[in-house]
Formats: sequence, C-alpha cells, structure tokens
Amino acid sequence: MATISNFMEYLALIGTVTIIHLLAVISPGPDFIIACRNSLSYSRKTGIWTAVGFGFGIAVHVFYSLAGLALVISKSILLFNAIKFLGAGYLIYIGLKSILSKSSKIELGEHDKKEDITHFAAIRIGFLTNVLNPKATLFFLSLFTLVISPTTPFSIMAVMSAIMVINTMLWFSLVAVFLTQKRIRSIFERFQGIFNKTLGGLLIALGVKIALTEK
Repeated sequence: MATISNFMEYLALIGTVTIIHLLAVISPGPDFIIACRNSLSYSRKTGIWTAVGFGFGIAVHVFYSLAGLALVISKSILLFNAIKFLGAGYLIYIGLKSILSKSSKIELGEHDKKEDITHFAAIRIGFLTNVLNPKATLFFLSLFTLVISPTTPFSIMAVMSAIMVINTMLWFSLVAVFLTQKRIRSIFERFQGIFNKTLGGLLIALGVKIALTEK
C-alpha cells in the first residue's frame, strides 16, 4: 500500500498514464462517432448518458487488465476474435440504423418534444461500443504491461483507474455539450439526413476495419 509520504513518488506515473489515456480518448474512433451520433440525433442528455456508458466500459477494461485477463485475451485467438467480431457487428448494426433512420424536424430549445431514448439505452450503447472494442483491450494491455509496473501499489492503480474512467466521462460529456449548442444543432437540422448517413457509413467502415484487422 502506498502511504502519504511516498505517494508523491508516483505523481509522475499518474501524470504519464493520464496524458496517454487522454490522447487515446480524444483520438477519433468508435466512441467519438457514437458520441456524435447520439448527441446530434437525440439530445445533450442522451449524449452525456452515453459518455457514462463509455466510462463503465473503461472500468471493465481496467478491471480485467488488473486481473491479468487482458494478456489471456490477447494471447487467445478464439477469445480475441470473438470480441473483435462482436464489436464489429455491433458497430455495423448501429451504422445501418443511422443510415436507415428517417430525418425528423428538431425544434430548437424544445428537445423534450423530440423522441429520445432512455438513459439506460444510452448507457448501454456507450458501454457496448467501448467494451467490445478489441483495440481498447490491446491499449490497456500495453498500458498495464509497458507503462504501469506490476509492483505499483494497488492504491495508486485505483487512483489511475478512477482518473481514466472520469476523464472518459468528462471528455465525451463535453463533446455532447458542444455538439448540442444551438448553432451546431441548427446546422445538423438542415443536413440531418447527410449527417446520419455519413456517421452511419463511418461506423460501418470502422466495423469492417475491425473485423478485418489482425492483432
């Protein structure tokens, strides 16, 4: 266990892990596209709940990485491919839904009049998108083997894990807030059909890429 006196020794490690994870979170990927889709197609509230789902997914990745299961998954072709194809299939499914969805008039300032999805549905979409991403598995495997030493006190690992979960939720909540600004939503309203098809196409492309990419 880390004490208050030696906690300062791990500040550099905590800072390094935080920066590495932030760069990974900010980089465009399935989470970002889903965050854009849910925030623009539904509401700011749905975008934020989706961000919570991403955070729960990160918590799962951290948990099995700490337990050493990330190495097992990465070494098992069967397990890794199962996660890979499930994740790819889910992204393609969401992408097809976006492409086939019908545009609906959005009354700015009256988001509650637009048909929305439940908090649980938004969390589920975010969670499944994140937890079924095989690239996330490899990212956390690298992080917990190359950056974080196995001898790091559990309390320090818990702090870094909490930071990664919170950072994920905060970043994608900010994305939701930004995308649901009145000016942004007015642009989306005019080109909703194009946005839906574009985001859907990107999700399908990512799904296909994940399915075809080897470790």
